Amino acid sequence: MFNLLRRFRPLPAPIDPALWRDTRSSLPWVQALDGDRATRLQTLATLFLRDKTITPIGDLQLDPLRRCQLAALCCLPLLEFGEEGLHGWSQLIVYPDAFRVQRTHVDAAGVLHEWQDELIGEAWDAGPLVLSWADVENDCAHPREGFCVATHEMAHKLDVLDGLLDGTPPLPRPWQRQWAKDFQAAYDALVAEVEAGREPEIDAYAAESPEEFFAVATEYHFSDPATLRAGMPAVAEHLERLYGPAPFATTGAHVGARRQSRPRDPIPGTGRD
Repeated sequence: MFNLLRRFRPLPAPIDPALWRDTRSSLPWVQALDGDRATRLQTLATLFLRDKTITPIGDLQLDPLRRCQLAALCCLPLLEFGEEGLHGWSQLIVYPDAFRVQRTHVDAAGVLHEWQDELIGEAWDAGPLVLSWADVENDCAHPREGFCVATHEMAHKLDVLDGLLDGTPPLPRPWQRQWAKDFQAAYDALVAEVEAGREPEIDAYAAESPEEFFAVATEYHFSDPATLRAGMPAVAEHLERLYGPAPFATTGAHVGARRQSRPRDPIPGTGRD
């Protein structure tokens, strides 16, 4: 019945051509796509705008261009995976800037600990995706520095589609086995570097957990693929297969200093819309 209902669901209204031209020209990653992939992204962004409620917080104003930019950025990791990557959630929440969340934890001794985290993005396992607009803009202003918070959070959404948040999205079984082997080896090596006090090839936040390693590597695929391929060639190969060619893969290596690691997003395991 679900498939039958989807079959007869009306097609979304296409994005206005002038709006899409403005969107494409404002996003460096989209500018770098060839014509066929840009058209595919436009279709995915159209579905995103139809199916997702985009909710600005506070006094943030999101005009049609900003909404289309957000849709395009969130759909970048779906160019090969397809619209199935949009399943399981319905809302994008956008804060003006980094936002604070209250955390609690009961330790082994039964003591309750409470604290606040300041985040720039968050993805709930079966609930909303949350972004800081200021950091989205910062990513657009510095598109080759290894950061792209929208693709980071979308990687988490892909990761959890199989019901497990473990750094492995849904894949055919043989590929999944090789992915797990190669990603675990790269993750273990990264953790060893961080624990030894050495500066790793990619953002040290990737050493937090296998799922964060996958999400941070995703950012590098889209924003600094040369660094990822130089330091972790097996991981880069898997991500190119999952996401397609990196937009900047043929436009030269990144030049310039990277920004410092930014606070990101443990996924709350009980999150809901």
